[in-house]
Amino acid sequence: MHNENIELWKHKHIFTEPKKSAEKKTLIVIIITLITMFFEIFAGWFYNSMALFADGWHMSTHATALFISYIAYVLTRRLSSDERFTFGTWKIEILGAYTSAIILGIVGLFMFYISIERILKPMNIYYNQALLVAVIGLLVNIICAVILTRKHNHTNKDEHANEHTHSHHSDLNLRSVYFHVIADALTSVLAIIALLIAKYYNLNIFDPLMGLVGGILILRWAYYLLRDTSNILLDREMDTSIVKEIKDAIENDGDSRISDIHVWRVGEKKYACLLSIVSMHDYTIEDYRFRLKKFGELVHLNIEKHKCKLHDKDTKLLDCI
Repeated sequence: MHNENIELWKHKHIFTEPKKSAEKKTLIVIIITLITMFFEIFAGWFYNSMALFADGWHMSTHATALFISYIAYVLTRRLSSDERFTFGTWKIEILGAYTSAIILGIVGLFMFYISIERILKPMNIYYNQALLVAVIGLLVNIICAVILTRKHNHTNKDEHANEHTHSHHSDLNLRSVYFHVIADALTSVLAIIALLIAKYYNLNIFDPLMGLVGGILILRWAYYLLRDTSNILLDREMDTSIVKEIKDAIENDGDSRISDIHVWRVGEKKYACLLSIVSMHDYTIEDYRFRLKKFGELVHLNIEKHKCKLHDKDTKLLDCI
């Protein structure tokens, strides 16, 4: 049996680079959100406007989630050399995104609950003040969205070194920040539409109905973010396309069989892989390494080779030595 540990990335278990641009963007958005939040809370208290006051405290939930995402970036960067983390600190970002997704889901549920309550128990709406709140919130969130989506010049050459990458992966922590901003913007847009209809056509029911629509959309975003982050945290990714592609690359000789395979993510667009292979021929570990060379996202690879006198095509080991 041959056993060889192939460590890429200069023999260090650091599979993610500091995302200083994303960290900076998140901090700027937090500052803008906090300024707007305190302004709305103070104005609501000073002018006796519950609409302003409530929206200010609503923004505090988003500010909390944004702060969690920011702390995740900071910890990922500062603890990157801590050897206690087996495969680096990238999953701190994922944990931050997961926590932020929970808060997003709570916001969606709260909107859903309040909207149903307002349908059952209608209240007088102060249209002008509520419209002012919605417009201010929308403008702030447009500015934040522009900041988050603005491209930067930093490029990670390792991400472009190999064209064979799975591009559907992205910065989930930054995505969680973006979802909170978009959720707030969506709430403002729906509120403006509902308030205008209610004010000029005397259809107050549109206000809570738009709240229901917004709550459902926010819950949907929270679900997808929770699904993606929990899959990574629980290493539940054996159904990703790269697993099948690895199997095809190893077994296309008609002889080699994979008896055991474990693939999990250790960074953004980066995977670790453990392989146990059986074969009747004298293929070396280097032969198998060469077959997997095209997978640039495999940054930590451990291959174990067993030579067998006989094996069946279903990968059951028979007479292995």
